[in-house]
Amino acid sequence: MLSFFWLRCLLKMVKGNIVVPEEILSFCCNGLQGSTSPPRAQEPGEREEVPGAMASPSPARNPTEVQMSQLVLPCHTNHRGELSTGQLLKWIDTAACLSAERHAGCPCVTASMDDIYFEHTISQLYINPPGQRDGKSGVCVGQVVNIKAKVNRAFNSSMEVGIQVSYEDLCSGKHCSICKAYATFVAQGPSGSKVKLKPLTPQTEEEKIEHSIAAERRRMRLVHKETLKDLLTHSPRETELETRDGSVAVPAEKTRVESVELVLPPHANHQGNTFGGQIMAWMENVATIAASRLCHAHPTLQTIEMFHFRGPSQVGDRLVLKAIVNNAFKNSMEVGVCAEAYGQEMSVSRRHINSAFMTFVVLDQEGRPRTLPMVAPEPGDGERRYREASARKKIRLDRKYVVSCKQTEVPLSVPWDQSNKVYLSYNNVSALKTLVAKANWALAREKEKVRMYTLEEDKFLSFRIEMSVHIAADQAFFLLSDLRRRHEWDSHYASAELVQQVDDDDMIYHVVSQKLSRENKPQDFVILASRRKPCGKGDPYVVAFRSVTLPTHPASAGFTRGETLCSGFCIWPESEETSKVAYYNQATPGYLNYVTTNVAGLSSNFCATFKACEKFLLKNKEDLIVRL
Repeated sequence: MLSFFWLRCLLKMVKGNIVVPEEILSFCCNGLQGSTSPPRAQEPGEREEVPGAMASPSPARNPTEVQMSQLVLPCHTNHRGELSTGQLLKWIDTAACLSAERHAGCPCVTASMDDIYFEHTISQLYINPPGQRDGKSGVCVGQVVNIKAKVNRAFNSSMEVGIQVSYEDLCSGKHCSICKAYATFVAQGPSGSKVKLKPLTPQTEEEKIEHSIAAERRRMRLVHKETLKDLLTHSPRETELETRDGSVAVPAEKTRVESVELVLPPHANHQGNTFGGQIMAWMENVATIAASRLCHAHPTLQTIEMFHFRGPSQVGDRLVLKAIVNNAFKNSMEVGVCAEAYGQEMSVSRRHINSAFMTFVVLDQEGRPRTLPMVAPEPGDGERRYREASARKKIRLDRKYVVSCKQTEVPLSVPWDQSNKVYLSYNNVSALKTLVAKANWALAREKEKVRMYTLEEDKFLSFRIEMSVHIAADQAFFLLSDLRRRHEWDSHYASAELVQQVDDDDMIYHVVSQKLSRENKPQDFVILASRRKPCGKGDPYVVAFRSVTLPTHPASAGFTRGETLCSGFCIWPESEETSKVAYYNQATPGYLNYVTTNVAGLSSNFCATFKACEKFLLKNKEDLIVRL
């Protein structure tokens, strides 16, 4: 890096109208601060020259993609010399906003920032990193934080931006993932009115998957409050304090923090409103202080619940930031934090502009979480916050277990209950959409206009069967989403009983199969069926199936309990009266023989079954029209 002496010399040369080579100026600009701009776009017909190598065309980059690389400087660190989480939040929000504005072509504001799970907490990234100096750990001065942001999907006036954050050790060249987040931005016109966004067309397999699942994540955000409310309704209303050996409960009031900030021009974004990343950084600051007052140590931020921006604030506003420890579990604590704004007149009521919940841990010298003191909640609202914190912890565990884990890391049948119903439904639909978006499907057989495709992956063999049917897509969707009628066309099904109507879109069935197991007993399944109508143009109707477990329907001696990992229907309208119906199945061992026999041409059972499905749809569509 050039020294400040040479930088001053260069600036004097510029002032004196001395021509400075563009390469030197570019080196100075890019070497002394982080960059939020991608490399210069190549002109038509221009090729990138690589010394000693043949030139090859580079893959097309997503036009909304923004890459930011920030060199960690002393002003970015906390008291331990590690990168401040508040500073990281600023960078994340900046990169996400730039990506959103690339797509919208107009100013955008942050509406929310989804739960941020730090895969490695900032202080855990390197306990003994290569090139570490002065015994410090974590992301230290002189290291690099890389942030990549791109729009996953545009809805009417809002869009989802996916953000990936990684850490780079310049001494060893080692890279490490820090976190992944999703932000929602709203496009605004000149007068603050909402702007209708143009649709985004995904190009790569990864982009198609994110684009498809973005609708499910949006649905999950909208029902988050209802999920919390349902969980509290079905849990005991009495506040039960945990007993912990040798620990005296600390009154929650002792952890309370209230701080005020005056919004100055450097705190504002390019639209004149308070920069969302700055608000999040201030909130993280007071939350850390509240957590420190409980543990009398320096806590580490582990998880951030969704930031929800309720309204804007401007330069000149006073922001009051409040934080308090809601609940302390054995190794972690939840801190509630909110931001309120008011102008110069104290008589004007404060505006609630943001709120979030943050989970902290305290790490020992080996990086392991320490046991924390208990918290004694205040009567009234304190007890309510105490109970809600316990509910949110369960929701976080459910979400991390069901949503975040890969298919191969969790059991096929996940226990279903009221608290995780939203996340099981999300997992059910998103798993099918992910399978649909895979790029390497290969046509295995075709007979009587029924096509069978296979997808071979490391641990799974999946198949897809599809055909065009002379029926409207919404009619096929209605008929195929009711498993109680599947035995009318699928010879593998003996019966299906509706066990629980979860809501309008999710049902749980007990299914009995005609197929006998190795124990010469019929198989049975407990299946969650989740259905979705199209969210936008080009989206299919979706009916997804996965196995769950219910206490009311345990495995019995008369059946062999079977499981389905990921299966279901996708239905695309081809015209007003014709649709393409496709069935997908990520085959478990019990289905492998069926798949391989059909693929090898030793059986045409797949064709007969789908032809029977077509007859069922055509036979019942007229009755369905009359009923509807």
